[in-house]
Amino acid sequence: MDRITKSVIAVVAVAIFLIGLNFGNETDSDSTKSELPTFNESTQSADTQRVGTLRDFNNAIVDIAEMANPTVVTINTTQTVRQRQQSPFSFFFDDPRLDQEREFQRQGLGSGVIVSEEGYIITNNHVIENADEIKITLFDGEELDAEIVGTDPASDIAVLKIDHDNLKAIPLGNSDNLRAGEMVFAIGSPLGNQFAHSVSMGIVSASGRSRLGLNQFENYIQTDAAINPGNSGGPLINVDGELVGINTAIASRTGGNQGLGFAIPVNMARSVMEALITDGRVARGYLGISLGGEVDRTMARALGMNDPRGFVIGDVVEDGPAAEAGLQEGDVVVRLNGNIVRDFYDFRVAIANSAPGTEVEIEVFREGETESFTVELGELNPEEVAAEMSTSDREDLRESLGFAVDELTDAIRRQLNLESQTFGVVVSEISEASSAYAQGLRRGDVISQVAGAPVTQPEEFYGAVQTLIDEGTEVALLRVNRQGRNIFVAFEL
Repeated sequence: MDRITKSVIAVVAVAIFLIGLNFGNETDSDSTKSELPTFNESTQSADTQRVGTLRDFNNAIVDIAEMANPTVVTINTTQTVRQRQQSPFSFFFDDPRLDQEREFQRQGLGSGVIVSEEGYIITNNHVIENADEIKITLFDGEELDAEIVGTDPASDIAVLKIDHDNLKAIPLGNSDNLRAGEMVFAIGSPLGNQFAHSVSMGIVSASGRSRLGLNQFENYIQTDAAINPGNSGGPLINVDGELVGINTAIASRTGGNQGLGFAIPVNMARSVMEALITDGRVARGYLGISLGGEVDRTMARALGMNDPRGFVIGDVVEDGPAAEAGLQEGDVVVRLNGNIVRDFYDFRVAIANSAPGTEVEIEVFREGETESFTVELGELNPEEVAAEMSTSDREDLRESLGFAVDELTDAIRRQLNLESQTFGVVVSEISEASSAYAQGLRRGDVISQVAGAPVTQPEEFYGAVQTLIDEGTEVALLRVNRQGRNIFVAFEL
């Protein structure tokens, strides 16, 4: 069996968990256009509080928790599930009529935060997806029914609304100003209703985390504040008592908190929320390019660049915004609106978070020279966004396939002794009981094509396989790069 080095195995072994306890897929909503609510703009700045003693510091922490707690809610969901129960006699008689369908209730738990006195609540989409009933429990224990204003599975944000007087709303901060090392607080209902409004404290460990495979547009705040299943949708709060993030996921080997929590930045959450409230949907910017490859040191030397940075443009969609502005295949994107582009994923999120019609400045490296282009963004086709697989769908597909794939990074290319231009997705884990393993697929194999169609990202791979399944195809043919040799592996779906 091909082996990936221990460092890669260690990364692959860490599971990423969505931390709302819920089930099912995307929830539809019948959103209608409406005006934006009034948000709480009053903030008690930490700069005005003097801390002369340890007791002063303790009291300041207590004040933040007491101010924020009434804005946090517990979300309990119920989903009616019908499941066919096999009769023991059907084994002998092979008669499906002997089977019976039974109905049962699935319970889900999550958290949310009130962002306006009109009753608007932000939470995660995965907390309330496919729920038949949503109950909101306030800080004082009162229970209310909630309606869904809108959902956006691509960012994992959902907006709910409750009808209640005298609600307290949390002020919204600016997540762009967050710095690593800042103190933050998480509030929510970890593990059960009996732990509602649990407060934990930590710091911002990092920002701009992506490639976790949780949704399409990832730009997470990482924190070591203790969050666990049930915290999903709850607030991440700064020392000014402002909402700076929506707690969403944890990375863990055990399923519990290990100091690796992730929150959606409030700036992204607010943008999605406002679009859902006013338009009932989220319109995202569209450029019309694909990834041709990240720029490592080898690629930089080949291109004549002094330092490795940015990414290479692959395909340019004909008549798309990028093509009309003059961008070309092979251009190296190095800056967006004057900011250095770290990689394709951060760039993709930034473009998607821009409104259609926005003009952006893109700086590229082309044939030894730097050129700038002004591009007016189009609108990403909502059907293309909706067609992307949800996280739960992807997990189900991984389980049925018996193997999982990850992004082929430059580090993995080096560890597998692959050339820098090698593209595809790497098999990160595979069950020896799977059909693919029996047909010769192994960990460390790089899949470059599915049924003749090239794949460069895990989302493309899973989408291509799901398309084959939807079309009724029984066998998948993979083009595989193994230690520099191209082979083909066919296995039953």
